Amino acid sequence: MKKFLLLGLCAAALTACQPKNTSGDTIPETSGAETMGAETTGAQMQTTPTLYQINKDNPMTYTAAGQTDEDHLYLEEVLGEKALAKVKGWNERSASLMQGDIYRAMKKELLEVYNSPEKIPYVSYRAGKAYNFWQDDKHVKGIWRRTSLDSYRTDAPVWETILDIDALAKTEDKNWVYKGTSCLAPAFNLCMVSLSDGGKDAIERREFNVAEQAFVDGGFFLPESKGGAAWVDGDNLLVGVDFGADKNGNSTMTDSGYPFVAKLWTRGTPLTAARELMRGEKTDVGVWPGTFEHADGKDEIMIVRAVTFYTTEYFWIPRGGDNAWTPVKLPIPLKSNLGSQFKGQQLVTLQEDWPQKNGKIFKSGTLVSFSIADFMKTGTIDAVNEVISPNARQSIGGFGATKNTLLLSLYENVSGSAFAFDFKDGAWTKTKLDFPENGNVTIGGTNSKEDIAFVNTESFLTPDTLWTIDTKTMQSVKAKSLPSWFDSSSMAAEQFFATSTDGTKIPYYVVRDKNMKLDGTNPTLLYGYGGFQISLNPSYSATTGRAWLARGGVYVVANIRGGGEFGPDWHQAGLKDKRQIIYDDFIAVAEDLIAKKITSPEHLGVHGRSNGGLLMGVMFTQRPDLFGAIAIGVPLLDMRRFDKLLAGASWVGEYGDPDDDNADGAYIRALSPYHNIRSDVKYPESYIYTSTKDDRVHPAHARKFAQRLEDMDIPFVYYENIDGGHAGAANLEETAHSQALIYSYFAGKLSGE
Repeated sequence: MKKFLLLGLCAAALTACQPKNTSGDTIPETSGAETMGAETTGAQMQTTPTLYQINKDNPMTYTAAGQTDEDHLYLEEVLGEKALAKVKGWNERSASLMQGDIYRAMKKELLEVYNSPEKIPYVSYRAGKAYNFWQDDKHVKGIWRRTSLDSYRTDAPVWETILDIDALAKTEDKNWVYKGTSCLAPAFNLCMVSLSDGGKDAIERREFNVAEQAFVDGGFFLPESKGGAAWVDGDNLLVGVDFGADKNGNSTMTDSGYPFVAKLWTRGTPLTAARELMRGEKTDVGVWPGTFEHADGKDEIMIVRAVTFYTTEYFWIPRGGDNAWTPVKLPIPLKSNLGSQFKGQQLVTLQEDWPQKNGKIFKSGTLVSFSIADFMKTGTIDAVNEVISPNARQSIGGFGATKNTLLLSLYENVSGSAFAFDFKDGAWTKTKLDFPENGNVTIGGTNSKEDIAFVNTESFLTPDTLWTIDTKTMQSVKAKSLPSWFDSSSMAAEQFFATSTDGTKIPYYVVRDKNMKLDGTNPTLLYGYGGFQISLNPSYSATTGRAWLARGGVYVVANIRGGGEFGPDWHQAGLKDKRQIIYDDFIAVAEDLIAKKITSPEHLGVHGRSNGGLLMGVMFTQRPDLFGAIAIGVPLLDMRRFDKLLAGASWVGEYGDPDDDNADGAYIRALSPYHNIRSDVKYPESYIYTSTKDDRVHPAHARKFAQRLEDMDIPFVYYENIDGGHAGAANLEETAHSQALIYSYFAGKLSGE
């Protein structure tokens, strides 16, 4: 299965599914903040102990005139005049408090990183060329470019610009944000270029000729929509977008805001004449079309139907024979992910147990394979091969097929290593590769038609190194590395374990100065996510290093349940009405930091984005006594209406349906941070940030939470960026601004700067 099929599902995920930027930071998961002036410096901590998990079982009702849930609904009008006036007021008030000397110093330092020519130009390798998307101070929106592999490996590669997004945006007077390409193999000259207006998930797709470095006149064009497109051949494109109303006047988009109809569009015909291949249901998350390569080199059509966020059906569409154009469903578990192919073996990652006819059971978390050719002949899967079955303290990080080898990263106790797999005589073999361990090992660009692949290694204190590996000879070469953006010689990164409420040991990393005194006064920033099987592995962040660690701060990453650090079971332990255990895990880490005297409540700040923003909302309402500062980023906070807003319906599988009267529905309604703010509790002054053009997590979550705080005269600061989408920033200038806002906020609150 081609990789974009799996990436297509990331559009429905809460986290921004994008790789590291060239400075080594995963920007969407570590966004920024601003400094506090004298009027807001210092945490507003409680002087008397608060109840643990305030209101967890008895949420508030709000009946004051002008302050009810209904009174706040106008904030859901993204571009409503009244809503934007309110946002503008909060932005202006907060900017005067936040953009002080520390903010300005941090922004300047971070721009040096983001605009530096010493960043790693991460590439994809196609037909002997290395392709890269690059941004700096001269290319604010970026350029898509390429070079040869030999040139790429030098200190000064000679790049050829293919498409200049800055020039395009200027010519068309649009705030274009580059969102990637889908190119036709094997020549990779015809590509569908994806462009977003301001960073939204919804994108415009245009056909581009790489050889001519120009958009194709009269070529394939798809207007702005969420969804996907994939090449079948030079004259046929698979399309899953918003097709408008069907012949019965019904929408072709799901309740989650994604397409549920997949079509085959032939060049020279109108989109309205495209052949419908399959349709799902309006209640699905969405339907994504893609292709996979058969053993004879022909691309076959595969349709992915996401019934829920965690249950998926896969359909092969035969184009010949008696059953031509009739979808054939793959008989694999609903909770499984189809991956790439290697030597005719289709790879499948299991998210639930898969019993076999012979009595064998492949456990959840296992990577297995089967013959795609045999399935296409019979419509059945009679022989399944185990690739690797991680133990309880392991998880698969990622994998990719090359011409000669399957590369895979494996994590044990949140520390990664790399392996090469081969399929011979009906069985898989495994060889450990010699890459740095005790950090993060990422399988980068792979191509099933090429021997060359890329592997990235890093740790909290060791900058990224990008390696090229020739999978024919298994020789690896260091291709690029980041400079040390901050002095880490006096720092240490240590792993500890906190004990949660059910006795489970929760790992967390502490990055600090080696000579730090354990006196409870250290400004400490604790980051968490806890959802959607997203792992937080050790990673090098120039942003965190420069803005926080180099200023004497302590940085902590909590590997709480809900994530994927130990496979599907670690994630599923916190689904729906079991979700409190995720929050108990995070609280346990915070309390352990305090017990170890690494920090204390007045010096402890917490930060999370998206689903992590929900985590922060829960920390704010359940344990305000534990924290001196809370940054709540692009969050979910109104858990009674989350499924009514943008992509929210797709996340019912994670949180439960708030409209149901069962245990799941009752639980998520009671947990809702927006409905658990009390006027009789002292809270730390929080920093809430979102984006007007976030078309994934609705900005109304942040807006309504801020409005409720304002209703109760509870101090907060707020920033809503107009552009940037769910990632929060559309260019490097905005990224530096948003990052400086976050870290200077924590500096002001936790260390009095």
